[in-house]
Amino acid sequence: MRRTQLLLFAAAGAMSVLASARPAGAAKELSNPKVIQNLLDCRKLTDNAERLACYDREAAAVQTATSSGDLVTIDREQRRAARRQAFGFSLPSLAFLERGEKAGEVNHLTAQAAEVSQDPFGKWVIKLDDGAVWTQTEPEMLARRPRKGSSVVLSRGALGGYFMTIDGQGAGKAKRVS
Repeated sequence: MRRTQLLLFAAAGAMSVLASARPAGAAKELSNPKVIQNLLDCRKLTDNAERLACYDREAAAVQTATSSGDLVTIDREQRRAARRQAFGFSLPSLAFLERGEKAGEVNHLTAQAAEVSQDPFGKWVIKLDDGAVWTQTEPEMLARRPRKGSSVVLSRGALGGYFMTIDGQGAGKAKRVS
């Protein structure tokens, strides 16, 4: 009984630490660029003429910032494509790619294998259809050998690691190599 209580206590403690920990690469709240915030602040003006003048002035500033490259905008589809290409790399400066996304969309990636090989140590090396290359970090015995077209699911682990599942077989630790 005492051993069971200790295990439950340890599990509860670990879960509370994990629940309060922010996953690697988690997006922190980002503020709008100043030029955008100035445009949004025009809404606060109650006088119609002042508000219109503010919108005209700040819209021109946004256009200038966009033309000069000081402000770059991307839509949700472009952001998802960039996040997919960056999945597996630790790039905190690209945290904005996760803004507005659900945790499941940020922590999992499903792709198809474009090329499959094994390194000299028996670890599977998988090149995905988007060009990303992943390898097992520990040799994993698979009942079915991966092949071109195999379904690959990559999942972010609790402590910053990644897991790779190939054709629905058991998940093994993995890392992105390119």
